[in-house]
Amino acid sequence: MQRIKGMEPKRAGWLARYAYKLSEKRLGKVTEPIAVTAHHPMIFRAYAAFEYFLEKASLVDRKLKALASIKPATMVGCKFCIDIGSMIGAQNGVTEQQMNDILYYRESNAFSDVERTVIDYAAAMTKTPVEITDALFEDLRKHFNDAQIVELTAEIAFENYRARFNHALGIGSQGFVAAAQATDTVIAG
Repeated sequence: MQRIKGMEPKRAGWLARYAYKLSEKRLGKVTEPIAVTAHHPMIFRAYAAFEYFLEKASLVDRKLKALASIKPATMVGCKFCIDIGSMIGAQNGVTEQQMNDILYYRESNAFSDVERTVIDYAAAMTKTPVEITDALFEDLRKHFNDAQIVELTAEIAFENYRARFNHALGIGSQGFVAAAQATDTVIAG
């Protein structure tokens, strides 16, 4: 059950209203995390800026970033993040088998070595306490340069923020996967 109702557009600030319109244009509806965060204009500005620049960052393949986001969502149990992450993952090349196998990715033949390393890193960053071994970091270095590791780390860290924020406030699925499958549309992301 959602604990805080999203802010109505007529009460929202100009930036939130702009984000509502973008969300409706890109996703067909205003996402609940946006509407809930709009209650605090300063936090909303920070959230929107980080989302914007993280989306624009392009040194890491979008499929890898999608996998890096899906793993924390499943570990935290954020229904909203799993829903929208599955849609974004599918748009960026994450296969249905990979989505089905994400919980036991180490044993699945659906993932490449680099994909497993990314998911290992996401899982290690999501655990409490965070424990990134030197061996795991060396595996990352085999596939990514410093700037790419920073981008990947930011993606995973921000997904942890999203998943924990949404889970704590009871923000659930909004039907993005079902809607995308029903209309067979791809929303550029």
